[in-house]
Amino acid sequence: MSNIQYVSESSLENLKIELETIYNKTIPDIAKRIDEAKQQGDLSENAEYHQAREDMSWTQGRAKELENLIQNAQIIHKTKDMDKVMIGCTVSVKVNGKTKDYTIVGAQEADPAKGMISNESPLGQAFLNRKVKEKVEVSTPAGKNIYEIIDIK
Repeated sequence: MSNIQYVSESSLENLKIELETIYNKTIPDIAKRIDEAKQQGDLSENAEYHQAREDMSWTQGRAKELENLIQNAQIIHKTKDMDKVMIGCTVSVKVNGKTKDYTIVGAQEADPAKGMISNESPLGQAFLNRKVKEKVEVSTPAGKNIYEIIDIK
């Protein structure tokens, strides 16, 4: 599996801001909570201390995750007049007599409820590199569906 993480420029900026906030505010705040809890004495039954330690562990893990995402980020660039489906484009398809639009995005930005599907999802993978008028058969939990690509934006 590739380490490349496809993101929009704005999403990458948001990840960088989140990481900066973790290092400059969140971790120092949690460290202060740990220090204050230590000063209360017996740590074995100190719920604030244990919660602060768990929060620190989670926050440090999130920071590592963000560092990895940022380091492996590849910005999605939209191009005009696309002749095939690529990451960053919106594809209009006809399925079961209905027209639907899907935007192909990286896994970090996927939100199927808003029509934003990951390039790693079965549907996203099936659409990639396809052209207008091509039919794509995709197996979903509801069964097999045939999608006809009617437009690429």
